[in-house]
Formats: sequence, structure tokens, C-alpha cells
Amino acid sequence: MTIQSTVSDIVVGNGKAKNDRAASLQQLLSLRPALDESVIWMKEIRDRATARVQELAIPSTRDEEWRFTDLSDLLQIRFQAGSKQAPTLSFDAIQPFILPEAVSSRLVFVDGQYDPALSSVDDLPDGVMVTSLAAGAELLSDLPNYLAKQQGSEETFTALNTASLTDGAVVWVQKNQAIASPIQILYLSTATQPTIAHPRCIVIAESGSKLTLVEEYVTLYDGAYFANPVTEIWVGENAEVNHTRIQRDSAEAFHIGKTAVSQARDSRYTCNAVSLGAKLSRHNLEVHHTGEQTETTLHGLTIINGEQVADTHSTIAYTHPHGSSNQIHKCIVDDRAHAIFNGKVYVPKAAQLTDAKQLSSNLLLSPKARVDTKPQLEITADNVKCTHGATVSQLDSDEVFYLQSRGIDEDSARKLLTYAFAYEVIREIPVASLREKLAAIVREQQA
Repeated sequence: MTIQSTVSDIVVGNGKAKNDRAASLQQLLSLRPALDESVIWMKEIRDRATARVQELAIPSTRDEEWRFTDLSDLLQIRFQAGSKQAPTLSFDAIQPFILPEAVSSRLVFVDGQYDPALSSVDDLPDGVMVTSLAAGAELLSDLPNYLAKQQGSEETFTALNTASLTDGAVVWVQKNQAIASPIQILYLSTATQPTIAHPRCIVIAESGSKLTLVEEYVTLYDGAYFANPVTEIWVGENAEVNHTRIQRDSAEAFHIGKTAVSQARDSRYTCNAVSLGAKLSRHNLEVHHTGEQTETTLHGLTIINGEQVADTHSTIAYTHPHGSSNQIHKCIVDDRAHAIFNGKVYVPKAAQLTDAKQLSSNLLLSPKARVDTKPQLEITADNVKCTHGATVSQLDSDEVFYLQSRGIDEDSARKLLTYAFAYEVIREIPVASLREKLAAIVREQQA
């Protein structure tokens, strides 16, 4: 065989693979639910996203942004459309997932569909709206000006979510309003078959407002399903949003999520992202600063074992001076699991006097555990204070020995050190009951 024929075979093979991935994406697009006449205003948004999806293919490891995350297993499953009618669940069934602090500020979605019977939004203060997207559109005429308007909306899975849009969650806090209790948005899966869901959430915090948001992705069964959520957050001038995102999907599930944030002048945004579940998960977290003196704090924690794959890609993009950010991402990886972290910070020339810190800290608990980490700074401004770093290590034998010298057996010492490593992120979660629940889950995993 000549070299030229070999190259031709490779090119043809690559073309076939790309066509297969494009066909797989179109099959997922074909599963999108029909649009109800009550939300016909979404048609233009969906049609625009549909046109974009038809130009794309599911990413492969040849794509730089996906080179460590192989979606081949996703391609092997023939997903089905979810049921038009979500199953009826009792409150007792979801009780373990309910936050007592959010007793009157809770939205529940079952298999991607809003369940008003399980939700509780009747006792909210004036100036705070927590509702479904379909219902909110009737009350908020400005909603179409925010929906699907964040940067990055043309990315493959984000566009697929928008093309499949029928409903979602809306949190809207008006100017100078603050809600003391956290707002919980619970996405619950009951899938026992390979179905796909596209949860959507839009959060608008007007100038001077303040809120705490908790998003949770949980499951009742160990089915193989695909969750493709998108959350858009608009933080107005001098507004503050504290956002906690917990992913605890089925061990057979696929979860590819996007959080897109826009921060105006003097705003403050905090994200506490914890990833525990799913066979393969990815969280794309993108924060865009659109004004001066913005503050961003990102805390991330990934705990995986078995053959799980968990990928976090984050972006903080500055455009104005006097911005600051502090990011800490931790991974605990056991067995043959694989964690990926890629954190980008863009500081252009216009963003003078930026103060950005980034740290990726990783703990490997077995010889076959793997982590690929890439903290990344791209700076063209010349008057900034930016740092980044990465560590990959096993438990420190000296620390283990120190605890043993205090009467703790070796196994307990290792579990204690692992828990302490994770708790640095867990302690930042502002909701006490959720903080305690996650701490208990970490302890159980180490048992």
C-alpha cells in the first residue's frame, strides 16, 4: 500500500466518523418535543438554534476542547424521547432531596418537566418571581431579551438544548430586592430507559439585588439517560448571586451541562459546583465580565471512582479594569476514574489592574486513577496580578503517619485526610442542610 493511499484511507475514515457524529446529533435533535401553542413565542429562538445544530456534529477527541473526553459511549446508545407526561410522584418520594431552608422557594422538574404539585413558590417576597418558563413569559415581557442571549450559545450541546426548548425555570429578582431563603431548583430523573432531557434555567438578578440559588440534579433509579442542562445567569450592577450546583446523576447517566454567567459593574458571583454522579459528566462554566470592579469566586469539587469520567471546563473572561476572581478546583479520583480540568482566564489589554487567582488541586487514591489538569492564563494587559497553579498527588505518608501516632489506624487516617481535602470546598456552601448532606455523602464514599 502506498503512502498516498494510506493517507486517503485516513481522510475517508475521518470523514465517515464525522458524518456518523453529525448523524448522531441529528438523531438527538429529532427527539425534541413539539412546541405547545401557549409558548409559541419560543419558536424563533428554537428555529435559530435548530439551524445551528444542523451545521454541527458531536465533538470528538480530535477537537481541542474535547481531547481528553471521549463521547464514544454516548454514541453507542440509541436515546428515546421522554414521555410527554412525567410520572406522578408523591412528596414523600422527593422528601430526601428537599432543602428545609427552601420550603417556600422551590421548583421541581421531573424528567425535565415542571411539576407544580411538588413545587412551592406561593410565599415569596414582593419583587421576587420563581416560576416556570412557560408561565413566566406571560408575566415578564422582557424575558425573550435574556433567553439564549449569553455568549457561547452556539456551542453544540447548548444549541441542542435551545432547539429542544419547551419550558424551564425562571428566577427573577427585581432591583434592590433580596431574598433571605435559598431558591432550590430540583431536577429529578425517573428514567429506566435511555431517554434525553434538556433542563433550562434562567436567572436574572437586577441591580442591587441578592439571592442564593441551589441547583440539584438527582435520580431515583440507576438508568442510562442523558441530561443536557443549560443555566443562564444575568448579574446586574452591584447585584450578588451565590450559586450552588450539585450533580448526583445515575451511575449509568451522561450529563453535559452549561452555566453561562454575565456580570455587570460592581457585581459579585459565586459558584460552588460539586460533581459526584454520572458515568460521564462535563460542566462548562463560562463567566463574562461586562463592567468594572466585578468579583468572581469559583469553588469546584469532583469526587469519582470506578470508571467514571468527569470534566470541568471553566472560562473567566475580563473586559474591563479592576476585576477580580479566585478559583479553586479539587478532584478526588479513585479506582480507574478519570478527571479533567481546564480553567481559562482571559485578561485583555482593556482589563488593567485585574487580580486573578486559580488553583487546581488533585488527589489520586489509586495507581490507575488519572487526572488531566490545565490551568490557563491568557494575558495581554501589562498591569495585573494573576497567579495559577496545579498539583497532582497522593495522600502524604507523613500526614498519615502523624495521625497514626495519635492513635488513629491507617485506614481511618486516610479517610480523614481525604474528607478534609474535600471539605475545604464543601464548607463554602451557604446552605447548612446541603452542606451537612454533602459532608455525609463524602464520608459514606470513604467508608
